[in-house]
Amino acid sequence: MLIQQEFPHPDNICVPVSKEEESLLRKLLHSKLVSTKADLEILQKDPNSPLYSVKTFEALPLKPELLKGVYDMGFNAPSKIQETALPILLADPPTNMIAQSQSGTGKTAAFVLTMLSRVDSSRDYTQCLCLAPTYELALQIGSVTEKMAKNMPNVRIGYAVKGEKIARGEKSTDHILIGTPGTVCDWCLKFKSIDPKKLVVFVLDEADVMIATQGHQDQSIRIQRQLSKGCQMLLFSATYEDDVMKFAQAMIPNNPVVIKLRREEESLDNIRQFYVQCTDQEAKFQALSNIYGAMSIGQSMIFCATRRTAHWLSEKMTKDGHAVALLSGDLDIAQRAAIINRFRDGKEKVLITTNVSARGIDVEMVTVVVNFDMPILQESRQADCETYLHRIGRTGRFGKKGLAINMIDGNKSLQVMKAIEKHFNRAIHHLDADDIEALEKIST
Repeated sequence: MLIQQEFPHPDNICVPVSKEEESLLRKLLHSKLVSTKADLEILQKDPNSPLYSVKTFEALPLKPELLKGVYDMGFNAPSKIQETALPILLADPPTNMIAQSQSGTGKTAAFVLTMLSRVDSSRDYTQCLCLAPTYELALQIGSVTEKMAKNMPNVRIGYAVKGEKIARGEKSTDHILIGTPGTVCDWCLKFKSIDPKKLVVFVLDEADVMIATQGHQDQSIRIQRQLSKGCQMLLFSATYEDDVMKFAQAMIPNNPVVIKLRREEESLDNIRQFYVQCTDQEAKFQALSNIYGAMSIGQSMIFCATRRTAHWLSEKMTKDGHAVALLSGDLDIAQRAAIINRFRDGKEKVLITTNVSARGIDVEMVTVVVNFDMPILQESRQADCETYLHRIGRTGRFGKKGLAINMIDGNKSLQVMKAIEKHFNRAIHHLDADDIEALEKIST
């Protein structure tokens, strides 16, 4: 069965996915927690504030109705980041935090628990504020909050997003407010509907997406400057580049605890890398057929350089009897998420995609990644090492062992591969796709 989209311009490389789209796609895909063994690096300025982790939600100071909400949502035990972050987030006096955490790790539940633990429903004003970079992401966070608070009927949850109106001077009585920077800025500063000095928890989610829009960055800083010193301030980001760190340090004062994931390069230690020498595109497909015929492959992702190649390959593999999904940049976010969710649920075993269409995808059951075309930078035509890392890193995630296979069809792609080898200081071993015994060996 082939899930596909018609391409009006099949030679074109797909239109890049924006930071906002990528982030929303991650949210849509991670309806369930993923299991990660990634090491957390914890940086703490105050040596008198001891760090400890918990293995059960009962070990945390949670109200019974909140604990029930957690279990009703299917969270049986804290995730890796929750084990470490929640004791800090729920401690008194409150501690500020900057945390690097990707979708699917339980990050949203961690800060939602913090807001719901700190809120006092007997007081009729907004006490917890969460900023998200887009309308869709705000609704996603709100959905988690509403589900977790279902046994707390007196807690009111509201939205400060486009379409939500409030009169000048009218006070917000929602205890927890989730919104986008522009609307929240208006409600705080123009309409005086929220008193920032009364906030006890301030959360800024998806900081890496937030800073991609200059207006959002400025509005977030304006809101933060109105907060009281006693407000607990939390910032979360999927990435931790210098620009994100600079923004985080400007937003979160008072020696926050900083939680970082280990560098992604280290995930390459879990991935065995091979290359197959081919003469042309048809030979690459034949080699791929041999590999899929000889190896036991759970689910795999195949990356192509162009839409035309992706379309051609999906048709060839479908004729070979493979259950193939084809991901195109022409699809909207909801359609893309539906295709990826089918793939994640195992309805298709092979996902063929161009690089930009697959940004932000983490599928836990992927065991093999194939570079049907090696990634190159469009302008210089040199090796795109960052894209290579993101591609093959999908199979080394969550502490699992992975396999990456690179199809080499000429001197140019060989030079690209050599440059990647040198960049990461990791050997990529030759694999003979006609040697069935060798193929069976690497699949064990």
